[in-house]
Amino acid sequence: MLLSNKSEMSCDCIESVIRRYSQTVYRLAFARVGNKYDAEEVFQEVFLRYVRKNPKFNDEEHRKAWLIKVTVNCSKTLMSSMWYSKTQELDETLAIEDDTSVNLYYELQKLPVKYREVIHLFYYEDMTVEQISKALGRKHSTVRTQLTRARVMLKDFMKGEEYV
Repeated sequence: MLLSNKSEMSCDCIESVIRRYSQTVYRLAFARVGNKYDAEEVFQEVFLRYVRKNPKFNDEEHRKAWLIKVTVNCSKTLMSSMWYSKTQELDETLAIEDDTSVNLYYELQKLPVKYREVIHLFYYEDMTVEQISKALGRKHSTVRTQLTRARVMLKDFMKGEEYV
């Protein structure tokens, strides 16, 4: 009886972690790979690794940083695979509420992956430059430079368009 309770608690804990971080992992994966099918593949791999390894963390920030790092690594692995290099992307339409969001999504997709990911972590995940640099294993100055360059690129992409 005691073993089944431990299994249930473990299962509940895993489910709560997945519920809590599912959006973060999925959105970061999507920002890196650029389509929902590959993002779902990365999402699944990240949480499979979490379940298999059952890592121990000091706090929730450490857990989040681990999940972000694994998401980045799984995305890199997928994008460097032979299968990925021989496939063609499907034209997808997103279920986004307004035209501005759709336009911004397409403008963000024009950015190189390294810029997309720092923009995503900074604006969508509300992470600081320090947290991003730890999660991605980059210097603070590199992250700040990438954020600045990404903003400039977005501004250039959006010139002449009717954005708010």
